[in-house]
Amino acid sequence: MFASALLIMTGIIFIGIGWRIWKKEDITLIHAYHYAKVPEEDKKPYTERIGKACMVIGKGIILAEIFNFATNTGYGWFVFIIFFAWGMTIAEKAQKRYNKGWF
Repeated sequence: MFASALLIMTGIIFIGIGWRIWKKEDITLIHAYHYAKVPEEDKKPYTERIGKACMVIGKGIILAEIFNFATNTGYGWFVFIIFFAWGMTIAEKAQKRYNKGWF
């Protein structure tokens, strides 16, 4: 039960961070290296995409734990993998478009 609560809280934290990055445009929650080359005029769409990516990953954590708890299996981790891959794809596309790649 403790692990379930911890994972759900982790998902809520990811969603909260994503919301702050997206809606409040709090780019400082992202490591400075990742937005160093983002032009000022692109910061709004960049933070929107990165924030949404964090929120997708957070939702995946929560849904995976709900699925695992409801079915008493570990199959919810497949849900997490799908949402994690989806969120990372969004983040990678944003990095390539606005910051010219990860490195």
